[in-house]
Amino acid sequence: MDTTAHPSFPPSSVPVDPYRVAPDTWIIPELFPAAPGTFVPVNSLVIAGSEPVIVDTGTHLNQRRWLDQVFCLVDPDAVRWVYLSHDDHDHVGSLPAVLDACPNATLVTTWFSVERLRGDYALPIQRMRWVNDGDSFDAGDRSLVAVTPPIFDSPTSRGLFDARTGVYWAVDAFACLITDPAMNDVADLDTEFWRHGLLDNNRLISPWHTLLDPRKFDRHVDKIATLPIRTLTSAHSAAIHGDQVADALRLIRQIARMDAAALPGQGDLEALLALLAGDQTPAPSAP
Repeated sequence: MDTTAHPSFPPSSVPVDPYRVAPDTWIIPELFPAAPGTFVPVNSLVIAGSEPVIVDTGTHLNQRRWLDQVFCLVDPDAVRWVYLSHDDHDHVGSLPAVLDACPNATLVTTWFSVERLRGDYALPIQRMRWVNDGDSFDAGDRSLVAVTPPIFDSPTSRGLFDARTGVYWAVDAFACLITDPAMNDVADLDTEFWRHGLLDNNRLISPWHTLLDPRKFDRHVDKIATLPIRTLTSAHSAAIHGDQVADALRLIRQIARMDAAALPGQGDLEALLALLAGDQTPAPSAP
C-alpha cells in the first residue's frame, strides 16, 4: 500500500512543550495520536543539575524539535552524561546527534545495548560507562542508580533512580495512554481509564508475564517499592506523583496474575486500511 497518499499514516506527532516533574528535572515529550481521543506519549528526560544528564534520546522522526527542546534546557557543551536505558528505536533516535553535539558527555548504558546497536551505530567506546542493575554513578550534585524496571520489553532495560529528587525513570513500565496533549500528570486522567490502561499496556510490553511466579515477581517489584520514590516517570506515561506511586506499584503487581492481553490482528489491519482509503465502514474481523 502506498502510504504517501495518506499523510496521517504513520500519524504525525503532536507538538508539545517540555514539562518539569521535579527540581532540575524535565520530561521531553513526543505525542502520537492513538485511538480517537487518546495519545501515546514517547518521553525522554533531562536532569539539568551541576553535571547535566540526558536520559534517552527520542525518536528520529522528531529529531530537530527534540534537539531544540533539550538544548533550550541544557547547554550541549555542559552535558556530562547521556543515559541510554535500552536500545529500542524510540529511545535512540537522536543518539548519534547528541553525542556529536555534546563532546564532553559520557554514554552510560549496558554492554548488551552496545552489542545490539553495533550494526546500526558506530558508538564511541572510549566515551562509555557500562552499568548493570544496582550500579551507580555520581553526576556532580546527585547520585544516580541503575535499577531494572518491573516490566520491560527489552532485555537491556535499566531504569534510573535519582536519589536527590526521588525521581525514578521506569523506562517503558507504567505505560498508559493520555487523553489530552496538555496532560502531564496521571492524576488528571479518569481513574478507571488509568487503571485499565496501565494493566493493558504493561501486559502488551511484557508478553512473558504469563510465565511469572507471582511471589517471585512481587520480590522483584519490592526492589523498586523500597526506593524513596516521589515521582515515577516513564517513556510512555504522564508523570506519577505522590500517593499514586503506591497505586501504580500495586497495579503492576497484578500483571503476574493476569492473562495475556489481546493483540490486534488481521481484521484490525483491514479496518485500518479501509479507514485510510476513505471507507468508514470497518472491514470484517478475520476468523
